[in-house]
Amino acid sequence: MKTTSMKTNRLKTTRRALALGASALVFGIGRARAAAEFSYKIGTSTPAAHPFNTRLREVGARIAKASNGRMELHVFPDSQLGGDNDLLSQARSGAIEFCQPTGQILSSILPVAAINAMGFVFSDYSQVWPTMDGPLGVLVRQQIAAKTGLVPMEKMWDLGFRQTTTSNHPVKVAADLEGLKLRTPIAPSLIALFKALKAAPVGMQYGEVYSALQTHIVDGQENPLSQVEAGKFYEVQKYCSMTNHVWDGYWLCCNKDAWDALPPDLQKITQQSFNDVAPLQRDDIAKLNASTKGLLVSKGMVFNDCNPDSFRKVLREAKFYAEWKAKLGDEAWGLLEKAVGKVS
Repeated sequence: MKTTSMKTNRLKTTRRALALGASALVFGIGRARAAAEFSYKIGTSTPAAHPFNTRLREVGARIAKASNGRMELHVFPDSQLGGDNDLLSQARSGAIEFCQPTGQILSSILPVAAINAMGFVFSDYSQVWPTMDGPLGVLVRQQIAAKTGLVPMEKMWDLGFRQTTTSNHPVKVAADLEGLKLRTPIAPSLIALFKALKAAPVGMQYGEVYSALQTHIVDGQENPLSQVEAGKFYEVQKYCSMTNHVWDGYWLCCNKDAWDALPPDLQKITQQSFNDVAPLQRDDIAKLNASTKGLLVSKGMVFNDCNPDSFRKVLREAKFYAEWKAKLGDEAWGLLEKAVGKVS
């Protein structure tokens, strides 16, 4: 009897320890909690150690603390749940509750979401945040809520200005892109942009890029510097051209049914947590991109700057801006040009 009792006690102790460890992973604290009323998931394609995922985990910790454990947000990085387009589909269907599509990915179902990615429209961040936190961002957010089955948080998170890397030659002017097999996300606006620039864009998920570069299925790709480093593309790419061709950011969105299931106080806590962390995440990316160039140089990449004028000239001649103005509508285009100046 004594032996059985001791085994039972050890089993109970082991179970308590496992429960405590699981709780610490979810909440980042050292004591067990009761099961949450709401346990939501968000997936990303970004490598686990990237600051983007670090900040998402911080959002989860804030939600857990402010809700007294009533709600959890679990982060699944590194394409564990699928690529960006997959994650968008899963969130819309309710398979997961949250997603983080960029404007370009979201434009596959809502064209106006591509407005920030029109090609050489933003000169720097002094134009980006007043535009996307201002009237244009409000308009896009309203359209997301009305037409996608998703509820967007109020502030975008930063992905960054996209640069072009290649294995065969640097890109200095628009002519250097002609015929170049270039990976892009499966995003209509980016594919159209590089077709207009006479490249040969190939749409694929982020998780497939390294092997495609390594096997020369494509000659190059385009991404912010932080993503170039995170994906270790410097191992299979020689040149990095600072084209700054597009700025893009993340729309943090919740499945509408999942959002409506939350009581008002949890909706407020969740929205506030995402919005409060947004400036911190933006600062992370600014610092990361500033330091990453030196790191990539140390890995052997050769950098060059670009003048955007030759690229804009080709885009205007190809009617790229005119066609997208017609697709996105006069209201959105007018708000963009009011913020950054004449584009088309």
